[in-house]
Amino acid sequence: MKIEALLSEKYIALNIGLETKGEVIDRMLALVSGHDRVTDKSKLSEDVWKREREMSTGIGKNIGLPHAKTSAVSEPVIALATLSNEIDFDSIDGQPVQIVILLATPETMLAEHLKLLGRITRIAGRDEVRKKIVQAASPEEVLELFRQEEKDLPQI
Repeated sequence: MKIEALLSEKYIALNIGLETKGEVIDRMLALVSGHDRVTDKSKLSEDVWKREREMSTGIGKNIGLPHAKTSAVSEPVIALATLSNEIDFDSIDGQPVQIVILLATPETMLAEHLKLLGRITRIAGRDEVRKKIVQAASPEEVLELFRQEEKDLPQI
């Protein structure tokens, strides 16, 4: 399982203009609401928001990573968005967010969930990768970037 295999152009939104963390998370949830792996949109929203209330998913380096282990998906689901303006996400480093990646995995896939979180953090945490994501002109460019970054990494 690689990020680029779980992500598709349909679930990548570039330069969206939103003002608040709440709007961003709701937009990410709306983005995946039609995904064939999402079995319960309302439960997915509930679980992502529950996790967010426990602790902000602003992981630093201008990245928001809302996520949940949930019975609302049959397989892992990933969506990515870039924001036209940075917003406050209550990040651990106090910096605003410009890249948001939503991850939802089945409750039974704890190990894969943690590995995917780690891989996303490791790849998107690199300055040059974040810069390329923010500057991407198309969803295909984002997918190709992940393809390149993951080409020598093992499957999860």
